[in-house]
Amino acid sequence: MSIKLICVSHSPMMDFIHPAPEVEAAARGAFAELAQEVAAYDPELIVLFAPDHFNGFFYDLMPPFCIGLRAKCAGDWDIGEGPLNVPEALALDLVKAVQAEDVDIAYSYRMQADHGFTQPLELLAGSVARYPTIPIFINGAAKPFPPCRRALKLGEAVGRFLAGRPERILVVGSGGLSHDPPTPQFGSVPPEVEEFLIAGRNPSPEARRARQERVVENGRLLARGQGSSQPLDPDWDLGLINTFVTGDLTRFQTMTDEEIRAQGGRGGQEIRAWIAAFACLKAAGTYQARTRYYHPIDAWIAGMGMVSADSLAS
Repeated sequence: MSIKLICVSHSPMMDFIHPAPEVEAAARGAFAELAQEVAAYDPELIVLFAPDHFNGFFYDLMPPFCIGLRAKCAGDWDIGEGPLNVPEALALDLVKAVQAEDVDIAYSYRMQADHGFTQPLELLAGSVARYPTIPIFINGAAKPFPPCRRALKLGEAVGRFLAGRPERILVVGSGGLSHDPPTPQFGSVPPEVEEFLIAGRNPSPEARRARQERVVENGRLLARGQGSSQPLDPDWDLGLINTFVTGDLTRFQTMTDEEIRAQGGRGGQEIRAWIAAFACLKAAGTYQARTRYYHPIDAWIAGMGMVSADSLAS
């Protein structure tokens, strides 16, 4: 058994807004260094925990968690194209194993994976289909959210399944850290926006472009210290990173939506993907982790963090 982990922030703003050159160079350099390590490790399986941003999952049927048995790129932000390389039989075995651990999990033969999945695959693996990948969706955008303690249980169940596998496995968590993009909230938007949140998949190119332009403008405003987005919170971000690195995940047994919203913003709820990823690695045995990068980048509307870890279990 060989298991490595990489958890990273994501931001589609990386392709649209440029912070100070030295800041951007450091962030992209950290991604490139991690990508080199992934290539050298040459994983035989990637298990990817990630959120969605109302591109593939909607309120017409919103699961707390979902494993993709087949998946393709949602097409948002032009990040990734075509199907992911999902090992269908193994993914189905994972569904059965997680259910046997009394964790209710949805599964999909037609998952649409948005940039929460596709950007880390592009940046770390070189493409969305280079390695066999099992995508695991964790709801971090649509209230009510699954409790953080349930994300722990999900990760632990997945980790126990992976601990018995012979492949070289890379566990990836995608999301956060603190960020507050202009995600519409059900119950506080006009009826036409509510209808989009219920069943807005496969929008027209014009509708998708208009929506993405609003997010880009929000990033520009935040970079100028303007707009309505909540400021990034480096102290909260670095505290979370320290918790993950030290391996004491008990904090997440009681972490609440309100705490996350107050310090991490609307997008901070995505931290559940990191929680599940680290719980997965820890369930397979002790691990050693280190911080690879952190910087709050207003223009990208994200506290950009990167952490890697290796299982010490043999």
